[in-house]
Amino acid sequence: MPKSLKNYEANLNSNALELARKKEQFLLLGLTSPALLAICLIIVIPVGWLFFMSFFGTSGEFSLENYQKMLQYKSYARVFAATFKVSILTTLLCIIIGYPLAYFLSELPKKYAGLFMLTVLLPFWTSLLVRTYAWLVILQRKGLINNFAIEYGLWETPIKLVHNLNGTLIGMVHIMLPFLVLPLYGAMKRIDRQTIQAAANLGATPIQSFWQIFVPLSLPGVVAGSLIVFVLCLGFYVTPAVLGGGKVILVSMQITAILQDQFNWGAASALGVVLLIATFAVLAVASRAFKLDNIMFGKQ
Repeated sequence: MPKSLKNYEANLNSNALELARKKEQFLLLGLTSPALLAICLIIVIPVGWLFFMSFFGTSGEFSLENYQKMLQYKSYARVFAATFKVSILTTLLCIIIGYPLAYFLSELPKKYAGLFMLTVLLPFWTSLLVRTYAWLVILQRKGLINNFAIEYGLWETPIKLVHNLNGTLIGMVHIMLPFLVLPLYGAMKRIDRQTIQAAANLGATPIQSFWQIFVPLSLPGVVAGSLIVFVLCLGFYVTPAVLGGGKVILVSMQITAILQDQFNWGAASALGVVLLIATFAVLAVASRAFKLDNIMFGKQ
């Protein structure tokens, strides 16, 4: 076969492959366009509007006034510090409580694990506001806990369990715990139990097998669940507002106060922008530190 004819056939095959590739890309774009449109309407446009409004001060002119105020007044720094403090403490408490719970569920037979998992999922079937006010009733000075403790001599006078940081943390841990247990339980169920048996055959004690093999293999679930809890806590509003009693002020509550008292969309938008940037910064640091791509795709 002449060389020119071979080149002609090769060019035809190359053009056919390129045409098929473009057709496939066009079809994929057509299939994903409704989802892309929804993302644009629900996320991109509102966030873009938030950024745009944050550059308008009280005079209505384009300026950096709102961001300058956040650097000027210490009250903003205290609000952000309180937000990150509550988020970090809530995440740590969820890990302390959720890890043993997830481990217990992962070691149960399937028929019992499903039954006990209902107790973890049950809070999702109840209104967030109802659960928060239930804790308000339980934790108040004449609530169930104080009455029970005084009756059995645990303490003599009612102690303050609500309208402070303690009450806020109790309520937030109760609400956020399932968001940590579910991914952690999934990570623990994927661990091959034969590795534990192999460690035992090599002379490792059960405690050594747990800390040196099981815990490291379950860390992707811990990281994924912790990030979910932490990010959700950064923007949480209802529980801190009810159980904090105005003494625990988070960024979300500050935004609400600015809109209700001053109707200043610029200042509120600036707070939202800074919180959004801080959230992305936390995710970026976590992505580099814990290799979130491997965690998301289930790689150990």
